[in-house]
Amino acid sequence: MNLQPPTLDTTLESLRTEVTGSVALPGEAGYELATPWNVAVPVNPRAVVAVENAQDIAATVRFAAKHNLRVAVQRTGHGAVSLGNDVLLVHTGKLTECVVDPVSRTAKIGAGLIWQNVIDAAAPHGLAPLTGSSPTVGVAGFLTGAGIGPMVRTYGLSSDHVRSFDIVTGSGELVRVTPDEHAELFWGLRGGKATLGIVTSIDIELMPITHFYGGAVYFDGADAPAVAHAWLDWCADLPEHSSTSIAFLQLPPLPQVPPPLAGRLTFAVRFASLTDEAEAAELISRIRSVATPLIDAVGTLPYAAIAAVHADPVDPMPTHESTALTTDLSHEAVDALLGAAGPGSQSPQTVVELRLLGGALAREPKHRSAFCHRDAAFTLFTIGVLAPPVADAVVPHAQALGRAMAPWTTGRALPNFAPSDDPEQIARTYDEDTAHWLSALANTHDPSGVLAVGQVMRQIR
Repeated sequence: MNLQPPTLDTTLESLRTEVTGSVALPGEAGYELATPWNVAVPVNPRAVVAVENAQDIAATVRFAAKHNLRVAVQRTGHGAVSLGNDVLLVHTGKLTECVVDPVSRTAKIGAGLIWQNVIDAAAPHGLAPLTGSSPTVGVAGFLTGAGIGPMVRTYGLSSDHVRSFDIVTGSGELVRVTPDEHAELFWGLRGGKATLGIVTSIDIELMPITHFYGGAVYFDGADAPAVAHAWLDWCADLPEHSSTSIAFLQLPPLPQVPPPLAGRLTFAVRFASLTDEAEAAELISRIRSVATPLIDAVGTLPYAAIAAVHADPVDPMPTHESTALTTDLSHEAVDALLGAAGPGSQSPQTVVELRLLGGALAREPKHRSAFCHRDAAFTLFTIGVLAPPVADAVVPHAQALGRAMAPWTTGRALPNFAPSDDPEQIARTYDEDTAHWLSALANTHDPSGVLAVGQVMRQIR
């Protein structure tokens, strides 16, 4: 009798018996969880495991090691990279624990939460998490990528305020990670993305914030040269209690886009300040006076409205993103950026953003991390929608913009901007020592390379 070995898909039936959550193959209910926020990224895993708990993740990792598969993780797919059918995708959406301790000003948050969940849980206590520009992003991917939010100059990286992680390593072990327990993993998880394990829950510090003064002032694209140059001068002595960015916007004529901003080039100055209202208003008045705004949406806002600062899109879409870090910028640099993205440039990008860094970000925190670029002055970021009629122009233009800004860029990038599975691109995220130690730790805790997929720092041994 000629007995054929079971196919892998048949073998996956055994994984269903080992996990509490569901295992979905292509075409089955639950497989749609693989669809990322950036729908231009081909995410086609062998199966999607919608885990119920940390034990499900550990079982999935051990199964993958046994069957020569790899394991990736996703919540929202904002940082998605390509996945093929040699990968099991762990979807963490059911890990939704959220326990706020108002006395210690901390929260224990599950990896399945998005930031809006945490904002809503903390607000009744007069507290707030240090979220990113979009509260619809998953908490774990944001924090393992260090976390640059609208108040980064005041509080530093969001990951600087993590107290502990619970993770599953590539060996299938459940590990509690703190500054005192597995300190090397605590260092690497804050900035190393999924290199060192799959996060199941995180303990974070909350800030005593109920309101802030901020939002965005939107100008006609024709006013971008005057406003951008004024903004650069304004940034030179901006106090740490305030953070800011500018953005060239080309928003489509959709119902959710305010008519003054739709179907045209506009220019936004974003602002978020934790000083008193009078001082903050005086600060932003220097920008308000440069030109007549189309919309002035800056004022005192509840922290729950933090999304109003950047007004990031919520709905999934096909995008291309590029990013770079810069040294101090001159007015010549602003002119170069205006030439690439300003009036008359024919830029196809939906957003071209320049974000001021520095302040608290520039100082080393109590516990050092794998984040390497505290000396960067600004981060440059583009996002273009890969849809007609501009789809073919987006990537070449982003490359041309990068060349135009090359005299001021450092060759480095932030972990959470423009995700990639290209080893050369990933290496831009770290200096040589950090890349070496992240890879060495990964080889120790994931000797079979089960987690060696996606945006992870691995070097050939």
